Amino acid sequence: MSDIPPPTVPPATPPPPGGGSYVPPPPPPPGGGYPSGGGSSDRTLMVVLSYLGLLALIPLLTKKDDPEVQWHAKNGLALAVTWFVVWIAFQVITFVLPGPLRVVWGLLGCVIGIAFFVVNIIALVKGVGGQRFRIPVVTDFAEKM
Repeated sequence: MSDIPPPTVPPATPPPPGGGSYVPPPPPPPGGGYPSGGGSSDRTLMVVLSYLGLLALIPLLTKKDDPEVQWHAKNGLALAVTWFVVWIAFQVITFVLPGPLRVVWGLLGCVIGIAFFVVNIIALVKGVGGQRFRIPVVTDFAEKM
C-alpha cells in the first residue's frame, strides 16, 4: 500500500513528584483591599459614612486610631462643608437676581449640584476600594483640619 508508518501514541507524561495532588492557593488576607496595617471589620462602613454628609462625624470621632478612615472622614466632611457653602452662595445670589437670570442661574446650580454628587460617588467608590481620591481644593482644606 503505502510506505507511511502507522501513527504512534506519545508516551504519557509521568505525574509530578508527590503524586500529583493539587494544593489550592492560600486565601486572600483580610482587610478588603486595604494595605496591611490593621484592617477592621467595619472599615468599609466607616468609609461609606465618611461620604454621607454630616455622618462623616461618626468615623471622624470613633475611629481615631485608623489613619485611613480619618483621611476619608476629613475629606468627606470637607466636601460636605464645601457643598453647603456653595449652595448658600447660590441661594443668596438667586435671591438678588432678576427673573430671567434666575432661571439660568438655577440651571447652573443644578449642574454644579450634579457635579458635587458625582465627585462624592467617585470618592466613595474609590474609598471602599482602598484608594484615595484627591479633590483639588477640598482635599487640601481637609488635610489642614
